[in-house]
Amino acid sequence: MAPPILSYEGLGLVQGEGWLFRGIDAFIGPRDRLALIGRNGAGKTTLFKCLAGMIETDEGRRTIVPGTKVVLLEQDPDMSAHDSLGVWVLAGDDAPAPHEADAIAQQLGIDLARPATTASGGERRRAAIVRALAQNPDVLLLDEPTNHLDLAAIGWLEAWLNRFKGAFIVISHDRTFLARLTKSCIWLDRGTLRRAEIGFGGFEAWTEAAYAEEARAAEKLDAKLAIEAHWLQRGVTARRRRNQGRLAKLHEMRAQRAAMLGPPGAAKLALAKDDIKSKTVIDAERVSKSFGERQIIRDFSLRVQRGDRIGLVGANGSGKTTLLRLLTGELPPDSGSVTKAKTLSGIVIDQQRKLMTPTKRVRDVLAEGGDWIEVRGHKKHIKGYLKEFLFDPSLTEAPVGSLSGGERSRLLLAREFARESNLLVLDEPTNDLDLETLDLLQEVIADYDGTVLIVSHDRDFLDRTVTVTLGLDGSGKVDVVAGGYEDWVRKRFEDHRPAKAAAKPDTAAVSKNEVRGGPAKKLSYKDQRDFDRLPGEIERLEREIAADEEKLHDPDLFSRDPALFAELTERIARHRAEVEAAELRWLEVAELAEQLA
Repeated sequence: MAPPILSYEGLGLVQGEGWLFRGIDAFIGPRDRLALIGRNGAGKTTLFKCLAGMIETDEGRRTIVPGTKVVLLEQDPDMSAHDSLGVWVLAGDDAPAPHEADAIAQQLGIDLARPATTASGGERRRAAIVRALAQNPDVLLLDEPTNHLDLAAIGWLEAWLNRFKGAFIVISHDRTFLARLTKSCIWLDRGTLRRAEIGFGGFEAWTEAAYAEEARAAEKLDAKLAIEAHWLQRGVTARRRRNQGRLAKLHEMRAQRAAMLGPPGAAKLALAKDDIKSKTVIDAERVSKSFGERQIIRDFSLRVQRGDRIGLVGANGSGKTTLLRLLTGELPPDSGSVTKAKTLSGIVIDQQRKLMTPTKRVRDVLAEGGDWIEVRGHKKHIKGYLKEFLFDPSLTEAPVGSLSGGERSRLLLAREFARESNLLVLDEPTNDLDLETLDLLQEVIADYDGTVLIVSHDRDFLDRTVTVTLGLDGSGKVDVVAGGYEDWVRKRFEDHRPAKAAAKPDTAAVSKNEVRGGPAKKLSYKDQRDFDRLPGEIERLEREIAADEEKLHDPDLFSRDPALFAELTERIARHRAEVEAAELRWLEVAELAEQLA
């Protein structure tokens, strides 16, 4: 193992009346790819600032190899004092070279001339990424880098980090992002930091083993510790085990929804029986919507059933918000119709978290200052309800402004899920949430009696949550797929994939084209090679993934052979990323072939 280029020994920091963490040792090698994982409020962002030298700690020694540049990508940097995003990117002594910033900005598709005060969350996030990457760092500290990014930008960032020659540590709720990029995990838990040389795919098994060991140790101590250990097991690892049952139910629901699909290529979810019409909550018929000359939605039909979990995916600007507003009745269509059930009553949890006033107490937000909260028709004491959302009950008097960004998001979810409704609209709900809260959110959504509409770029979250995916490509077309994000990608691949016989060139047609108008247009050598070979490559990778997953079914593998466990989980994550990249590349050349035909 190479010697570290950045380390902190015995790190300790006092926050409020006690130690946030103490006795932490952190070592970063020159090519480390680390996932930093911990609950909201555990101090992950603060630890980043300590590693970056931005916070003076109360204990510990920071050591850095001379000349090493450490760059922190913050979650929400303050740009308000600058006229434009570009001025902010190039401000300060540590600013990147203008040509470096321009090159990355062009690749990310961000106009740095945009006024900082009117820039969207996605534009500010892209500008922050430009500033961080263009500084040519040796160590990158990435705090929720995928927040507000669309799928194309996330894919670009993944590719950049895969080529990156330095080290990085990433805090992220995006399981797919972590699984594809990280090789080791560091776990910040109750003031201590632990490290394991396993990819993110092995993180849950590692932590469950650690909790189980703590529980066995606690049984030898007094009853109070045993009770706390039991709560820990029940509140964390038991929830993860329940995930398997929830996913099985989700796959069953997807199968039922797939049975309602019309003929291949149809954009309407038809109904198997007329009596199911009574379960329809939103019925969209041949809906179209344009803004100026640009058509956003074209000839879209969908019948949404009570209990559906609908995910909307696509690049920023592809029309997701427009489609969401059409479905909820907020925006009228240019043509077609949207009919909603008269009893439909919805709540919207948006990206801005506008309801969270910093000066309000947690008690004020949940129960208007009282001790009891009405949770969908049932009274609950707020302390007990806070526990359900992974809060310490003593936080009832804490001001909202003292909570971390993730804790505020979790508090908003607790408030909104308590209200009576039968339609829930979630706009990027995973931003700022830790992995345990994401598990909780998935569980609450699964138990929700009503219908859920979700706009998200979190691929893993969609795969674990939704029954139907609406995929927008920006042309006005909306793909309707029973399943999650991976099902949508697979459908696009299958829709464009020709029969094997059709893959052979039609020499007669080529001759006619040459006679009529000179040389026929055709794919380049590289494009044609990818067009021919990728379907077989995808099938091979999927066979290898299935074989490795079968080996992981052994419940004792992690404790018996942790090295093999780590190798398998890392290989599965890598192969899944390769499958998706291959499918997208094949779609690209298939669409090009169609244009040249």
